[in-house]
Amino acid sequence: MPTPVRRGRPRKYASPSRAVTLTLPEEVIDALTASDPDLSRAIVRLAPTKSKQSSRPAELCHFGTHAVIVVSPTRTLEKLAGVELVPLPDGRALIAFPTSTSAADLELLLEDALEGPALTKADRSIFDSILDVIRVARRSDQFSLVHRSIIVFETRGSSAPRKSSRSSQ
Repeated sequence: MPTPVRRGRPRKYASPSRAVTLTLPEEVIDALTASDPDLSRAIVRLAPTKSKQSSRPAELCHFGTHAVIVVSPTRTLEKLAGVELVPLPDGRALIAFPTSTSAADLELLLEDALEGPALTKADRSIFDSILDVIRVARRSDQFSLVHRSIIVFETRGSSAPRKSSRSSQ
């Protein structure tokens, strides 16, 4: 069952929130906005919480004018959708896929996987949540999809020969 589309401004946080007014010294504001231009997100990052990990299996994580999808990692996603999960410090992961794969291809791969019997309840929840994030963002007037590359370092096996960074002459 598809999640109904919310009208109005998108939620900034996964948990319930409310507007508050603060008076802070300028140097504190400068220090906070150095870590995040959005003052409220900078403050939230400093606050101790029971769990910094979101309760949602997938969500958009915003920084400035950009947003990426972060997910709860699962090997099933890597196996069935052909993506790589890039770990983040909070236990979640970024989705990385080959340049030959488009976001539309990923969406179809996820839909196909959901139609099959191979998913556990937890994996089904993650796949559904990723699809929901993609659909909402794709249909939104707020976002446009932009392909970017990230650098991913892959560890070599212990038996792999080490390549010299300088060519031998």
